[in-house]
Amino acid sequence: MEHDGQLELYTAVANQLKEAHARVRALQVPEGVRMALTRKLLVITAAAKHDLADATRRLERFMADLDEGRTPEEGR
Repeated sequence: MEHDGQLELYTAVANQLKEAHARVRALQVPEGVRMALTRKLLVITAAAKHDLADATRRLERFMADLDEGRTPEEGR
């Protein structure tokens, strides 16, 4: 049964990552900013393979930053 719960959590994080990628693609920002955001999402995706709880926290922070309009500076 514990395996089912873990699978549901992975599915939820995967769906949130998919939504985050869609939001990044839809942003009207310079390409450099879009690339930086995409790299952050790839790091979160990689983290999910090793530490799902940490990846979930990172993803929540990432989404909150997007909601608040906080994006990386271009050229960093």
